[in-house]
Amino acid sequence: MSVWLPSAPCTPGACVEQAPAAAAVPRAVLRLTAVAVVVLAGVMLMPLGRRIPAEWVRWWCRTIVRAIGVQVRTAGAAAPAGGLLLVANHVSWLDIPLLTAVRPARMLAKTEIRQWPVAGALVARGGALFIERDRLRALPETVARIAGALRQGAAVAAFPEGSTWCGRAHGRFHRAVFQAALDAGVPVQPVRLRYTQEGGTASTAPAFVGEDTLLASLWRVARTRGLIAEVEIRPVIPPGTHPDRRALAAAAQPVASAPAWTHAALLGRAREGASVVRGSVVAGRAPMAEPYSRAPWRSHICDTASRPFERYGITRAR
Repeated sequence: MSVWLPSAPCTPGACVEQAPAAAAVPRAVLRLTAVAVVVLAGVMLMPLGRRIPAEWVRWWCRTIVRAIGVQVRTAGAAAPAGGLLLVANHVSWLDIPLLTAVRPARMLAKTEIRQWPVAGALVARGGALFIERDRLRALPETVARIAGALRQGAAVAAFPEGSTWCGRAHGRFHRAVFQAALDAGVPVQPVRLRYTQEGGTASTAPAFVGEDTLLASLWRVARTRGLIAEVEIRPVIPPGTHPDRRALAAAAQPVASAPAWTHAALLGRAREGASVVRGSVVAGRAPMAEPYSRAPWRSHICDTASRPFERYGITRAR
């Protein structure tokens, strides 16, 4: 278990819908070929030895999303210029190019991504801030690095849920990254991402959850007809309007209307006494990522000098 990667109950078998089989194959092959061409073009055109210009990244991300057959609908005012913490709920790998299309930003990324072929180099050249997820002691240093980038006028994009959810259920926003915005004195730009199909019905086809592989997710998205990504740019939260990271995280958390749907992966836990609300889980109960003081790795926190981490919402187990 990691500070930056709480678990989510979503799995492909429990809550991800599958596209039609045979009829969608030619469409999927065509779309994936287009994506490969766009990625290859981006690799060949990016400037050698330098960070990729923001507008190039924005164009490239928009083109990738279109190439795989996803229509984008954006609502809300444009994100402001200057230092900015851009936060959103996390459903899919598609979230990254969608956020970049809203405002080019330095992404928070796990260190493992740096080793990925092609994608690792592109992410690094895009100015990603890499996170050592399994090193709790690195948390204060990581927050300081994020705050430093924000002070320099960069936009930093993060997914504070810490894990992908299917889009019908969702996790709570964790607080650590919001401390960086408080330290740097910059605004927070909340964004709500939602995937639907024609007619407005919510779709879980783009969800990249559980044991799902990137290849399987790409194939599923490419086979899905009429997929729409709704990007709601919510009102910006100015610096100084919330006293601490807890209040700031709560203010940035997207509030979605509850659909008439109960998360299948949570039904078993609900029978055991966990509180489940249709469409969402009551914060702080068993199905959600546990509070830091109750997490499975609490003994690790207790065995280390935990006081510095209290600033980021990680408290010594009582």
